[in-house]
Order: sequence, then structure tokens, then C-alpha cells
Amino acid sequence: MNFSFDDAVPILRGTPAVLRIWLSELPNTWIKANGGPDTWSPYDIVGHLIHGERTDWIPRLELLLQFGAERPFTPFDRFAQFEASGGKTLPELLETFAELRAANLTRLQSLGLTPEDLDRGGLHPELGPVTLGELLATWVAHDLSHIAQLARVMGRQYTDATGPWRAYLPMLGAPRQ
Repeated sequence: MNFSFDDAVPILRGTPAVLRIWLSELPNTWIKANGGPDTWSPYDIVGHLIHGERTDWIPRLELLLQFGAERPFTPFDRFAQFEASGGKTLPELLETFAELRAANLTRLQSLGLTPEDLDRGGLHPELGPVTLGELLATWVAHDLSHIAQLARVMGRQYTDATGPWRAYLPMLGAPRQ
């Protein structure tokens, strides 16, 4: 599937609501659960998404539009949420994420980008040449990846509790059908 604004924006618009519906009523046993050392909890994932809204997607898009491939994107700190989210509640993080995402989608729409703009080039500090379309497609895939990560981290909390049904659950180690 090629990137399309019409296909992408509903995913980007819906992610805050998906997270709010899924996470806002859960106790800390779910919110702080992770998969072990060096893995992220749902709380950490929401913090990471906030950091991306502040420093990644729209700032990189604007840099690409202004400088093309002449100036590389600012490196993204994938672990900034551990400090930035400290002391905040999950409801606060969910609200912040929703506000930032709404503002970023408003900004995206205000740019009046065309399908031809999707081929405009930029420069990633590690990956090299990229296009605006690839950046936007990655924004969508990034959301979906972290939603899948949430499901995986949370589902694995019940690995032992599922007993023999584990054999039917690929996220818990069963072979994929």
C-alpha cells in the first residue's frame, strides 16, 4: 500500500482515542507492566508517543520542507520519555498526547501538501536520504507498532495464567497459524 493522506489521517487522528479508551480505566498493574528489563510499559509507550509529537514528525516535516536534504533531521531520543514523563499520571499523559496530536494534524493540514510533495527529499541522521511520504508513512506505522506493542506487553502478563490455551495465542509464544 502506498502512502495516502486519506488513508493515513484517520489512523493518526484515532490513535489518541484508542489509547484513552483502552488505558484510562486500567489499574497500575496493567499500566506499569512491562516484558522485563529494557522493555516498555503502556505508561512508557504513551510518554514516547508524546515525545514524538513534540520533536519528531512535524518538526522533521518542516525541516524537510525548508531545507530538503541539505540539513539532516535532529536525532530523535527514543528514550526521552523516561525523564519527561516523571511525576505525571497516565490521564495527564493521555490528555497531553491527544492535544499534541490534534495540533500536529491541524498543522499538517495547514501545509496543503499535495501527492507530488510526497517525493520531496530529506536527510535522516542515521538512515540517509528519505522522502516526505516515507516520513508520513512511518508516523502511521509507528502508531500502529506501538499499539501492537501495548497489546503484546499486556497480553504477555497472562502467559502462565492462560494454561493450555497458550498453544492458540501467538503473542504468548504459540506458532502462528
